[in-house]
Amino acid sequence: MVFFIVVHVIACSFLIILILIQRGHGGGLLESFSGVESMFGTKTNEFLARFTTILAIIFFITSIGLALFSVRQGRSLMQTAPKATAAPQATGVQEVPPVAPVQSPVNPAK
Repeated sequence: MVFFIVVHVIACSFLIILILIQRGHGGGLLESFSGVESMFGTKTNEFLARFTTILAIIFFITSIGLALFSVRQGRSLMQTAPKATAAPQATGVQEVPPVAPVQSPVNPAK
């Protein structure tokens, strides 16, 4: 599974870079880097399009593989969490036991 994750992250990174480099309606970042054209030769757009297609296929395969691995595990993060016991809630009001009335000596007023 770690292999799929590593391949997936690498494919995602290269896919982002290749999509940004390719020439689109707005020209892309390829026009900013004049050396890239000479590095791949005269068929730069064809090469980048083919390499993007290959990386997109790898991306979809690893995405499906990671989804299948997660279904087979069938484990949720909530299942591995420790079970909490119900604690009494503090309301801020304390119960006071009843107090017996105090008898005071009666001094009759004369």
